[in-house]
Amino acid sequence: MGFSDRGNSYRGGSRDGNRGGSGGFRGGNSGPREMHKVTCSDCGVETEVPFKPTEGRPVYCRDCLPNHRKF
Repeated sequence: MGFSDRGNSYRGGSRDGNRGGSGGFRGGNSGPREMHKVTCSDCGVETEVPFKPTEGRPVYCRDCLPNHRKF
């Protein structure tokens, strides 16, 4: 009995259900990310984040962020 006789239609490619998309990976190397200095809204330590913070929204350091993630 060969592979095609088993009723399995998988023919290679991604098995994660991501068909044709980039999968969140932007690819390429655009160089170093622009970092922005901020003060953690919880502990007050100065840190850097890879995005431009939005005024009025809290920003957390790497240590405090897990305390604010919603699952």
